Amino acid sequence: MCFPHAGGSAAYWRPLAVALGPGVDVAAVQYPGRLDRLREAPVEDLHRLADLVVEALGPSGGRPRGLLGHSMGASLAYEVAVRLGRLPGGGPDLLVVSGRRGPAAARRRDRYVPVEDHELVERVRALGGTDAALFDEPELLELVLPALRGDYRALSSYEDTGGRPLTCPVVALTGDRDPEATVEEVGAWGAQTSGAFRTHVFEGGHFFLNDHVEAVAELVRRLLPTRAAG
Repeated sequence: MCFPHAGGSAAYWRPLAVALGPGVDVAAVQYPGRLDRLREAPVEDLHRLADLVVEALGPSGGRPRGLLGHSMGASLAYEVAVRLGRLPGGGPDLLVVSGRRGPAAARRRDRYVPVEDHELVERVRALGGTDAALFDEPELLELVLPALRGDYRALSSYEDTGGRPLTCPVVALTGDRDPEATVEEVGAWGAQTSGAFRTHVFEGGHFFLNDHVEAVAELVRRLLPTRAAG
């Protein structure tokens, strides 16, 4: 299951789903407030959103389950993994966190919270994750701004579930020029699991995934249990 970045939608993961298919069945979370859920209010609390995702997931049915999140989605995937781990036999087989500082590193770094809409737009534009042309279309911008505001409010108030609550393997991905998460900061994810941990560094900035879809797909295929059909 894949979790988009702040302001992102499930459609972001389509290239990865194509690259992984047909051997791995990919599902992506569509957060409230965008695309087919545009009429719903954004959820401005990552813990509440994680609860909702777990409620919707249901049991794995014995099939291997991996979680992959990018940026804000990495924190959400982590919280979902924590909640699944509290259920009998519910923990994921793999957690992949991308473009996000580990919780311990995040606590040591000041949070940047855009206040005005123009600050928010410039913030997202600078990271390069959304088509810049979107910000030049006032009607489209009005559609995406509520979700962006909600996501950044959720990030500004987010406090991670502390300790070492996971037992599954955790893999952290980062770009070598990512201003949001240095290699050292991404390495802090290792403190959240008693299972195996590794870091993979790719060439690129915050949205390095866009240029390394095949490599990330191969990594996921290699790390999921061999019986994975979903």
